[in-house]
Parts: sequence; C-alpha cells; structure tokens
Amino acid sequence: MLRILRLAIAVPLLLLLVLFLLSNRGDVAVKFWPTDYIWEVPLSLVILGAMGVAFLLGGLIVWVSALRQCRRARRAEHAARLLEAQVQELKSRIPSPAMAPPVA
Repeated sequence: MLRILRLAIAVPLLLLLVLFLLSNRGDVAVKFWPTDYIWEVPLSLVILGAMGVAFLLGGLIVWVSALRQCRRARRAEHAARLLEAQVQELKSRIPSPAMAPPVA
C-alpha cells in the first residue's frame, strides 16, 4: 500500500518536472560575482541546480541537528547502563531470604 502511495505522489511530480524542463529552455546568463565569468545555460538548469543545492543544504542541516540528538541518546544509554550495573550490585549485597540463617 505504501509503495502505491509513493508512486501516486512521485509520478505526477516527475511529470511536472519534465514539463518544467521542456517549457523553460531559454538561455540565461549566470554571472559569478567576484569574477567576470559569465555562463549561459538554460533557465530550467539554473532553477534545478538551485533546488539541488537547497536540497543538499537542507539535508546537511538535518544531519547536523540529528548528531546532537544522537550524542544525547548515547550519553543517556551510557548513564542507564551505569545505573543498571549499580542496581545489580546493590541487589547482590542484599541477602536473599533463602540464604539467611534460620531463626531459632
């Protein structure tokens, strides 16, 4: 079911992308500011390139923010393991009723 939903979303988006590429074939001059270099490319490639760069930057931002959460999770797991070890140690110090000497 999830695969059908993905296809139902992806196919129209890809169709729109192809239509966008075909309808924006005019050349634009892309200038790189500190230099005098000018690059003439189709408008659709400029926009798709900008979208690709934005997508990669967004992924990088999400990855960096996830690193902080992963670090916190690792610290919490380490603290939980230490606390579990302390609980086991304390439980081993308490004499169990089966090992207690009989009361006379």
